[in-house]
Amino acid sequence: MEIEKRDRDAPLIVIVGPTGVGKTALSLRLAEALDGEVISADSRQVYRGMDVGTAKATPSERARVRHHLIDVLDPDETLTLARFQRLAYAAIDDALARGRLALLVGGSGQYVRAVVEGWGIPEVAPQARLRAALETLDTGEMGRWLEALDPVAAGRVDRRNPRRLIRALEVTLVTGRPISEQQRKSPPRYQILQVGLMLARPLLYERVDARVDRMMEAGLLDETRRLAERFGYKVPAMSGLGYAQLGAHLRDETTLEEAVTAIKHATHRFVRQQANWFKPDAPAIHWFDAAEPEHTALAVERLVRDWLENMQHKT
Repeated sequence: MEIEKRDRDAPLIVIVGPTGVGKTALSLRLAEALDGEVISADSRQVYRGMDVGTAKATPSERARVRHHLIDVLDPDETLTLARFQRLAYAAIDDALARGRLALLVGGSGQYVRAVVEGWGIPEVAPQARLRAALETLDTGEMGRWLEALDPVAAGRVDRRNPRRLIRALEVTLVTGRPISEQQRKSPPRYQILQVGLMLARPLLYERVDARVDRMMEAGLLDETRRLAERFGYKVPAMSGLGYAQLGAHLRDETTLEEAVTAIKHATHRFVRQQANWFKPDAPAIHWFDAAEPEHTALAVERLVRDWLENMQHKT
């Protein structure tokens, strides 16, 4: 629904940071302490059945705190950025309408910024035939084509990510206009406080590797096998971290040990990519070192409480 001007004073807490830094634990603590609900801004947690590999909040955690935008689609469905933005706005508005504090939480930078910065996103449905044609090109060819059509978008899109390249080309070709011209920003729909969790890179890599090991112990291989049997390997969701590498193992292209090592290395790369979306020097984000989770949680809760109190005094 469209928020009226007077509703722009509604608060929204945003928690960002790289994979494995502790966003879920912090969001649960804040939501319980401040009567809040979590809106997931994760590009894989929207998919049903992708539980272990996406590190979703567990059923018991979701019983403690209401979560939105988890288990919304099947893995063979496509979630465009425009659709995510609509769903996120609706979930945030729903929580606010019931007097709850909304917490937008995730590591998918594009998803977060689309909401926080009020991106105008072109409504272009996926074009199956066009996508099939684009998929015959490698990322280098797609990147050069996008550079010719829309240099601005080419500078923003991760050129190693074929899905992002295909979408940028798809929107540009279907509408006949550069996608960058169609992504204009509008004033934020809410009063926003952004909190970022950071961790020294070596320590973060250690946490990431330990998390991958826990996922394997929790049944990530079996989860990947079940998903592949139902949806195959070519649906976009199966290109996600963990599923792509274990899919290669299940097709006898790598050993299990090689696949697990590849997951860890790919996650390290993803962490570095996330740093480009959530820059530590971004003035709009209040950054906290997550090395000591208890100390960090107390500091963040204090910041949020003070911010909410100041908001009330201004209204």
